[in-house]
Amino acid sequence: MKPFLLVLSSPSGGGKTSIAKRLLAERADLGYSISATTRARRPNETDGIDYHFLTADEFARRESADLFLESATYGGNRYGTLRGEVEKVLAGGRHAVLDIELEGARQVRRRFPDAVQVFVLPPSGGELIERLKGRRTESEDALRRRLEHAAVEFGAVTEYDYVVINHELDKAVIAVNAIIEAESLRVRRQDGLMVLAEGLRREVSAAAARLPNS
Repeated sequence: MKPFLLVLSSPSGGGKTSIAKRLLAERADLGYSISATTRARRPNETDGIDYHFLTADEFARRESADLFLESATYGGNRYGTLRGEVEKVLAGGRHAVLDIELEGARQVRRRFPDAVQVFVLPPSGGELIERLKGRRTESEDALRRRLEHAAVEFGAVTEYDYVVINHELDKAVIAVNAIIEAESLRVRRQDGLMVLAEGLRREVSAAAARLPNS
């Protein structure tokens, strides 16, 4: 089976990161591509696990060296997916999970049209607002910018292959698991499929030839 890129996108607070963490904890065939960012590290975050926390200058240097698969500005900070992170996961025979925003997903789509892209929606605008407020990590001005950006992102939902509504995390994880299983069975992802089909063809053709004609 050929591993693929799994892109999870949602507005901030939509739940893409929570879904990604659950999937990675439950499935050995997935690997997480850790994003890089210039935003400040939150108290519960660890560098190299949650994000690669970079200075603006270091981010720009890596971007100039074409080390990013995708990069975008969100909430006044830079975010990006390092090519090396993705290549490492795929080389190990695992699907690479990317937890990225709309603009980043568009860049990945142009470079990897075979990537599987899933948009995670909150069940309501009110729920999204409560999730963001519940973080208690941003000013009202920052919250306003995130909500304005979310309004734009909702308009791009039809650009994705699948949509999952994250009303309950358990059900959302089950839905994305089903997507992974289905995509893994696509003909173009099956290694050795034509060899198998040819062997079956020869076997049944030989059996048919041994039977008497009526």
